[in-house]
Amino acid sequence: MSLRIALQMDAIQDIDLTGDSTFVLGLEAQKRGYQIYHYLPDQLSLDQGTVKARMRPLTLRYQADDFYTLGDEQVHSLADFDVVLLRQDPPFDMGYISYTHLLERIHPDTLVVNDPYHVRNAPEKLFILDFPDLLTPTMISRDASAIHEFRKQHGDIIIKPLFGNGGAGVFHITPDNENLNSLLEMFFASNREPIMAQQYLGDVRQGDKRIILIDGEPVGATNRVPQQGEARSNMHVGGRAEASILTKRDLDICEAIGPELKKRGLIFTGIDVIGDYMTEINVTSPTGLQEINRFNNTCLEHHIWDVIESKL
Repeated sequence: MSLRIALQMDAIQDIDLTGDSTFVLGLEAQKRGYQIYHYLPDQLSLDQGTVKARMRPLTLRYQADDFYTLGDEQVHSLADFDVVLLRQDPPFDMGYISYTHLLERIHPDTLVVNDPYHVRNAPEKLFILDFPDLLTPTMISRDASAIHEFRKQHGDIIIKPLFGNGGAGVFHITPDNENLNSLLEMFFASNREPIMAQQYLGDVRQGDKRIILIDGEPVGATNRVPQQGEARSNMHVGGRAEASILTKRDLDICEAIGPELKKRGLIFTGIDVIGDYMTEINVTSPTGLQEINRFNNTCLEHHIWDVIESKL
């Protein structure tokens, strides 16, 4: 196929060459002879009913000190493209939501991956609530009294922003920790959103597993182990990636959620599993391709593009 691909993502110069999933998705597209264009979310517009973006042709190469070239900037209608990859990082704020509304106007005539309607309606920490049997005890609230009662009931808890990412703002609160009130005051002063509280899972010390699903099917996993003295295992805060296999429980979780992912047009997703429990379903800008590829000698981006081609 000869396709025109637009990457809606963050600044290309700021990516981690060795860990960024969008980078290898772009490399694979380039290998297939697709034309690739890059634009920032803030360069997207709706003008007289036409969804447009100021974008630049993009060439990629796996070379640490010179891994991309951007051509001259031009305005293009996204209706002239075959695929838009929605790959900007959260936070999942009103700006992010607004962009999904714009992209929804071109999808599916231009295939947006993942489907912007369902990205908007399946944010990471809320979508999991559709599968209560797979979760540790979970509360979403802005009521400080309710959160204190949840802590009293479950002892060790984790609190985190409802629409954050990368481990930012995640706190482990032990039963004798005296900072919960201050943390809630800080959260609630900075925005009007509720927070998520979950029972702390001690299994996180052995790792937080990232499982990649393509069109609802599990294709690989990596285990992210937190640093000593750290409750968060995210790679952004120093988590260490290790090889991992899919256990029977992992496969049961994937079997339970896979049909819904496929139904919603969520082609590339990543779920987080600690012990026997799923903690997030990542649909906005999942990561983990490069780590799993290295451990398993695979090329998951090749599989993703095969699926995308089959849907055009």
